[in-house]
Amino acid sequence: MADLEEFRGEIRAWLEANCPPEMRTRPRSEDDACWGGRKWTFSSDAQRQWLEVMAERGWTVPDWPKDYGGGGLSPAESKILREELRAIGARQPLYSFGISMLGPALLKYGTEEQKCRFLPEIARGEIRWCQGYSEPGAGSDLAGLQTKCEDRGDHWLVNGQKVWTSYADQADWIFCLVRTSTESKQGGISFLLFDMDSPGVSTKPILLISGYSPFCETFFDDVKVPKDQVVGEVNRGWDVAKYLLQHEREMISGMGLGGGGSALLGKQLGQIEDPFLRAEVAAFDIDALAFTAMSEHFMDQLKAGEAHPAMPSMMKYSGTELNKRRHELVMAAGGSDTLEWESERTRGGKPAREWLRTKANSIEGGTSEIQLGIVAKHILRLPGA
Repeated sequence: MADLEEFRGEIRAWLEANCPPEMRTRPRSEDDACWGGRKWTFSSDAQRQWLEVMAERGWTVPDWPKDYGGGGLSPAESKILREELRAIGARQPLYSFGISMLGPALLKYGTEEQKCRFLPEIARGEIRWCQGYSEPGAGSDLAGLQTKCEDRGDHWLVNGQKVWTSYADQADWIFCLVRTSTESKQGGISFLLFDMDSPGVSTKPILLISGYSPFCETFFDDVKVPKDQVVGEVNRGWDVAKYLLQHEREMISGMGLGGGGSALLGKQLGQIEDPFLRAEVAAFDIDALAFTAMSEHFMDQLKAGEAHPAMPSMMKYSGTELNKRRHELVMAAGGSDTLEWESERTRGGKPAREWLRTKANSIEGGTSEIQLGIVAKHILRLPGA
């Protein structure tokens, strides 16, 4: 315990000396959140500095092994780092699907060569990934995917289409589910990595009701992929995919905390005259604080390898509903002014656009209905679930 308190003191002093004041606030916009990658342009010197100093210590991925660019921290040390970052309001130095989704899958299923090649680049923010899962005919029934991957001897040849590929137009690489066999629905899927600049890869943004377009259609036309870029066994990619989905749902559940680790909405909204709305905001804050405590407990269990396999579904559903509720209350508190779409006063219609964007939360990463079914069957053990 004394060693951990000493560690906390060292962390606190280091953060005070190295976290730029500009990075002690939530990102104000998409560009203000650092995604890294070879196409990324830093929005400020402070953003660059914060990524560099954190990556140098391995603290973009504090619990990854040092050999792969991580900090090598124990679960208890990682928790202290998270607490001290939250205490000063520090934002994440790097937002990354490589960190939140692909990295854990590579650590479990990747070859040593794959780990050494990709994980350090992910940790340093030098490579940005997108996820090739959903297809026009394979959403909730993901195992029905049809993107074809043929063995051409010295390479794989990929043809097909993905949809709802977040940030595909900005990503450097994709982790992609492809069909390498038709003998079995789930048993014929492989998990493939390839460069988005490969000949035959193209993307088309999908405009959302919010006016933002994080999602894309992604097309593969005779894309050649090296044979050694399969993660796990050929035709056993479904195992990797399911494991990765647990981490994706964990990531999405973080929306319930408002994306910045501060759960209290009442403090953000200030004085509210309507007593009924005040009561709703207070009730939300109580639920948000409970969700924060539950998230910490879940993270402790996850890091210790003790989390129930269905827990990410419960967390994803809870975080999704909490985030939707948060933005409903923001709109209610702001009144008709928050409906302004282009106003400078509303920062280009930020409240309305973000409120509309939350409607997708209950679809992405597995629909709420799917998550509730998993919880009913595997946690509650309900008959007929």
